Amino acid sequence: MTRNVDYDALHPSYKALWDLVGEENMLKIFNDFRGTQLQLPMRLYERNALEHILHGKDLESINVQELANRYGFSPRWIKEAIKK
Repeated sequence: MTRNVDYDALHPSYKALWDLVGEENMLKIFNDFRGTQLQLPMRLYERNALEHILHGKDLESINVQELANRYGFSPRWIKEAIKK
């Protein structure tokens, strides 16, 4: 996919994408999603999938605070997910 894209004439949203992912990936996103309004969740990880991953882990052998920071959930939620 080669195009001569004039960066200075890009819409600010596409300039931001270019800056984040580069020209080629910006064009891929443009081609796949143009005209689509995207709303991205605040959390990177899906709650139910993470519960499944954490379920049954040994609470004594893990650092709950570290997992909370890594996954973006509270330590309390992490502990509850492990207990389920």
